[in-house]
Amino acid sequence: MATIEISCIEVWREISNYLDDEITADLRERMEAHFNVCAHCTAIFDGLRNVVHLVGDKEVFQMPEGFEKRLYKRIRKGP
Repeated sequence: MATIEISCIEVWREISNYLDDEITADLRERMEAHFNVCAHCTAIFDGLRNVVHLVGDKEVFQMPEGFEKRLYKRIRKGP
């Protein structure tokens, strides 16, 4: 049986559910086939997976002195 293609938008809509293993086997197969051919979606998935891993790690990182002020200043300044 052939796998029906899935669009990037559909992948983005379901990527969190994919990570949580809360999708059907059919949708998982379609998404995995999409990841095999779409570097952009694969990069998004890898990034999201890394964020979930870091947030769930519970390890605290000490930021350098003044980092918070520099960060907020940069955010307010914009691109």
